[in-house]
Amino acid sequence: MRLKEIQRTAHQAWSPAEHHPIHLALGTSAQQLDASFNTTSALEIFEVDFSDPSLEMQLKGSLPTSNRFHSIVWVNYGMGEDGTGGRLVAGSENGTLTIYNPEVIMSSGAEAVIGQSDKHTGPIRALDFNPFQSNLLASGANDSEIYIWDLNNFSSPMTPGAKTQPAEDISVVSWNRQVQHILASANPSGKAVVWDLRKNEPIIKISDHSNRMHYSGMLWHPEVATQLVLSSEDDRMPVIQMWDLRFATSPLKVFENHTRGILSISWSQADPELLLSSAKDNRILCWNPNTGEVIYELPTTNQWCFDIQWCPRNPALLSAASFDGRITVYSVMGGSLKAQQQSTADTISSSFDAMDPFGTGQVLPPLQVPQPVVQDTIVSPLKKPPKWVRRPVGASFAFGGKLITFENPKPAPVQSPQPVPRQVFVSQVTTETELLQRSRELQAALQSGSFNSYCQAKIQSAKSDAEQDIWKFLLVNFEDEARVKFLRLLGFSKDELERKISKCLGKSFQHNGHGVDAKDLAQKMQQLSTQRSDEGDAATPGSVSPADFFSQTPKENSNFQIPVSCDTDGLISQALLVGNFEGAVDLCLNDGRYAEAILLSISGGEELLKKTQQKYLSNQKNSISMLISSVVTQNWSDIVQSCELDNWKEALAALLTYAHPEDFARLCDTLGGRLEHERTEKRCLQACLCYICSGNIEKLVECWALHRDCASPLGLEDLVEKVMMLRKSIERLRNSEVVVQSPILAEKLTCYAGILAAEGSLATAMTYLPENSDQAGITMLRDRLFHAQEEGASGQQPPNSFNRANVSTAKPTPAAQAPAPKAQIMSQYQAPVPPQAPPAAAAAAAASDAVVLYSTDANQLRAWPPAIFSRPTAQLHPPCLEASLPPTTCSRSRFPSSSAIPTSAYAGRRALRLPSSWSFYASC
Repeated sequence: MRLKEIQRTAHQAWSPAEHHPIHLALGTSAQQLDASFNTTSALEIFEVDFSDPSLEMQLKGSLPTSNRFHSIVWVNYGMGEDGTGGRLVAGSENGTLTIYNPEVIMSSGAEAVIGQSDKHTGPIRALDFNPFQSNLLASGANDSEIYIWDLNNFSSPMTPGAKTQPAEDISVVSWNRQVQHILASANPSGKAVVWDLRKNEPIIKISDHSNRMHYSGMLWHPEVATQLVLSSEDDRMPVIQMWDLRFATSPLKVFENHTRGILSISWSQADPELLLSSAKDNRILCWNPNTGEVIYELPTTNQWCFDIQWCPRNPALLSAASFDGRITVYSVMGGSLKAQQQSTADTISSSFDAMDPFGTGQVLPPLQVPQPVVQDTIVSPLKKPPKWVRRPVGASFAFGGKLITFENPKPAPVQSPQPVPRQVFVSQVTTETELLQRSRELQAALQSGSFNSYCQAKIQSAKSDAEQDIWKFLLVNFEDEARVKFLRLLGFSKDELERKISKCLGKSFQHNGHGVDAKDLAQKMQQLSTQRSDEGDAATPGSVSPADFFSQTPKENSNFQIPVSCDTDGLISQALLVGNFEGAVDLCLNDGRYAEAILLSISGGEELLKKTQQKYLSNQKNSISMLISSVVTQNWSDIVQSCELDNWKEALAALLTYAHPEDFARLCDTLGGRLEHERTEKRCLQACLCYICSGNIEKLVECWALHRDCASPLGLEDLVEKVMMLRKSIERLRNSEVVVQSPILAEKLTCYAGILAAEGSLATAMTYLPENSDQAGITMLRDRLFHAQEEGASGQQPPNSFNRANVSTAKPTPAAQAPAPKAQIMSQYQAPVPPQAPPAAAAAAAASDAVVLYSTDANQLRAWPPAIFSRPTAQLHPPCLEASLPPTTCSRSRFPSSSAIPTSAYAGRRALRLPSSWSFYASC
């Protein structure tokens, strides 16, 4: 795709890779004339600004020169720390080698020439700088002249050895890219020489025995020290030969696609699989030297390009100089020409005057100005991704805490017939080790039913008294006589209370179950025995029958008077005489005789007794009267709704002692609600104890989530442990499964299941998901958990799950093949070009939590389900070998809350060994 263009007949040199921004130096080409027959020459520097959509390049500096140039290079010698500077070295047509300072040229300074030498006797057509020592420069000219220049001492060049005979022009020199003391030169007669500068002599010579190779270009392989390419400008043999100096008897490969002689070649230093060539057939081709295949052809004009070069800083750019006087910058990555076409259309429109062409002097309305229609043109990129786009390694986190990684091994210098193994590794990443350990302990307790021992362990490991109290209350739920034990936990013990009562009454306490003074009881028993003995002796002469016993009861002979006066006593007597118990009770209450009123109300019936109790209790205002009233009337709502919150223990103890089972849970929830309404952490924990006593799971979750941090994994684990224990205690009490319809509980359990799934505990996560829920998030998580586990283990599709689409498994072969079984491979996809976005098959596979990989060689996307990594290797497709890797540390970028991930974060790892054609373009 063409990006920039300028009208110049010149040789070119890109700024070094360290230089920013990107600049392009142009030196007027020798032995070429433009349409105006201009004979002047200049050295110009342009800035390549891609933020400007136009084709123009901004001129940053120009320096007139006395000579035209055959070659020009920009070296990074003398470059500043800010990435500017360097040196421009130009070889002229009269044999002068000149060094320029590009910064001075761009600042319009006069002293741009740093050094100059006329050692050469003819035109300098070949220049190259040493990639290891930027101060070393090689130049070649007529009469087999080759000089090695040191920019630190420019006046005294050296030669690589004796001149080759017969003397010929040197068309190209090139430094080896791996060995710094190796230099090669070539001439148009078809001979190439490799020099060893340590020995100052040639070590090998390459020649064409057919005498039809006229070398116009020579380049060393960027990575293989013994390989180089030679291009021929002879129309009879327009080929590129690749030589390996270990087998220098004949070319290793010959690339034949041009129809006329090749003028220039350029090998990408960023990707050894990209080799450019321009020829007299008006074509610029991009080759893959490993295969000899043409992978790209640039859309060029019908003109010869005599010089092409890759951009060192941006490896996707290249520049081409053509004989029609154009310097063009291209990109091999393709793109849209819409911006350029719009810019061209705007330029054309602005070139016309908006005035009325009939000379009336009036401006035409804007709508009448012709607007050209711009059609978007898409230029295709390379057939395969270049090396700088491919990822040497890649990693992606998959569902279930799986980490999928891959790496592209460096290709061997010599293509081997044996396939290169490509591996994809699947590791289990665990970051919440404490949560997983506690989750396993909880799951073991739930499955074995050892709830008491689990609660005991939690009590011992509790870090605070409040936490310990909660687990003690949960433990009591699994024991008999829970109410009595709840009273003990609240600090109310019957035995201790009896001791206090006896002490208050001045009696010794003996634990016999009734609180009777043992010494007093012994004395009374002794007196009773003595009396019986005396009475027995006296009654011997004449015994009395039992029927006469009561008639012989001693009676008091004193008489009493029944008052009938008009005072209170008289009125009470009169009321009793006529049977008016209600009036007598009212008189007693009015006179403050509460004992007589209660005694009389007993004789007056149950209704009168209740009324008397209510009147009595309503008149009592001391601290204990409210409690006595509740005990007598069995009305505990007033206690839980009106008592001081500091007396919550006493109120809960009263409920445990007196409340009916059908009212107990409601009253506990009322008391817990009052405590929770205070919105303090202390009251929250007290309210949780009330909810545990009542068995209200929903209220417990809401209260805990409101006042405790449930966002962290361990905080959520605390809540789930308490909820599951309370739920099991209720199921034990009711002898049936408990179903809690609580949205907040469903949300917390779903979040907890998601954390377990992310840590790889898939089966356990499935058990915590709420059942029969139609929420989209829960349904999706259940479906993912089901399919992420070994398919077929349960044999049934989970309820409310998604339907899975079967994707066709087409391979790039002429004949159709049978689709692979679903248990072996989920989906395959063949794409004609490297996709910019995942195709339908990849999207479907990604939705099913598959491992998706793209092969750059086969142009395919393939997907495997994560469960494939747990099957025997014999069942895998394609055939895979199992491999293991040692534990590895993980970058903290994935886990911002942790300062470092321990080495043990990686569990066992498995690898799939794929066919050699699978090299990876993008991450999983």
